[in-house]
Amino acid sequence: MQGQLFTLILIGIGLFLIDLYLANGFAAAFKRLSFSNKRGIKLGYRIFSLLLIAGTIVSIYFKIPLGARAGILMVFFVLAIVKVTLLPFVLFDDARRLFIWIKRRTKKSTDQVNANAITRSEFLMKAGLIAGAVPLAAIGVGIVSGAYDYRVRYQTLYLPNLPKAFDGIKLGQISDIHSGSFYNKKAVAGGVGMLLREKPDFIFFTGDLVNRRTDEVYGYQDIFSKVKAPLGVFSSLGNHDYGDYDNWPSLAAKQKNLDDLIATHKNMGWDLLLNENRRLKVNGEEIGILGCENWGELTRFPKYGRMEPTVKNTDDLPVKLLLSHDPSHWRAQILPHYPQIDVMFSGHTHGMQFGVRAEHFQWSPVEYVYKEWAGLYHEGNQQLYVNVGYGFLGFPGRVGILPEITIFTLKSAHNPLLKKV
Repeated sequence: MQGQLFTLILIGIGLFLIDLYLANGFAAAFKRLSFSNKRGIKLGYRIFSLLLIAGTIVSIYFKIPLGARAGILMVFFVLAIVKVTLLPFVLFDDARRLFIWIKRRTKKSTDQVNANAITRSEFLMKAGLIAGAVPLAAIGVGIVSGAYDYRVRYQTLYLPNLPKAFDGIKLGQISDIHSGSFYNKKAVAGGVGMLLREKPDFIFFTGDLVNRRTDEVYGYQDIFSKVKAPLGVFSSLGNHDYGDYDNWPSLAAKQKNLDDLIATHKNMGWDLLLNENRRLKVNGEEIGILGCENWGELTRFPKYGRMEPTVKNTDDLPVKLLLSHDPSHWRAQILPHYPQIDVMFSGHTHGMQFGVRAEHFQWSPVEYVYKEWAGLYHEGNQQLYVNVGYGFLGFPGRVGILPEITIFTLKSAHNPLLKKV
């Protein structure tokens, strides 16, 4: 761990040196304005750069609130894109000026410069800044529209041991509602309508109904009470649901908050699974629905989950579907110790609410923290699906990683990507 921190510090020093180099480009872009030569402006830029790099290192290495972590990393990567866009312009301009300097040293130049005309350096730097402003504009669009731009993603789940009665059945999943962040009830209701129009046979909610306190969801309880399915709605808890991120006057007050949250799931008609399981029966055949409480591999997240009672009395079931909020649980415990789990359904990462997600390519800063962070993953005969979330936290929007409603079709066929047993 100390070696990792040392490596991060060395990278941070390198990034700061690059920032100092790029500062000349910013100055060249605005050299006609008096403020560009002010010592305070230059000093402020250097201080901001140091603080942002230090904050990024702290976000990666140390325990800080998830919202702050997401905000810092998003700002860092957005500005990094701006800087990467500007860097070729600065390098080209420096190469151009070096060529001119060499030319003047070897041959007398008679070029005349119009003092009132824009210089090539100033033009290049302004062009670079305009190009670099595109990601900043994308952030603005994300704040305005991305937060509620719900997208339905379709996924086929191949389960060789799936009973015939379940072949072709539809499962819906939403995750990470974070009701304390919402500010548009009409948009939230619209997303629920999109889910219901898909007519799933049963639905999973994989945790984080609130940010800090149960009362955040009361204004949206009527909307999410409409989330229903013929075979039921099954839910689990996420790290934000336990009240660990708020200051409580007593342990009793914190426990009451959790009791109220559990009651809210029941009031909405959701079957909350607390380290337990259910048998889902169709035409006399059964599969297992298992729900584990939050368990995160990273030390800053609570480990309330206990798999022993979660899998109890399920050995006879041909297929077992597990709800577990944090995808790190899959690689840390499920893969090495619970090979009987066919598919685990998670959320938690939000895809950092920033990145790129296309049909055959996806990237987000969160991949430097979580190996599995969005979509379907396979390991041997086991699978994991990570939903990037219905709501948002910290940054009040989404850029590239849009809020997700997942619709699975279960198929009793062998997936060629899985190992045969």
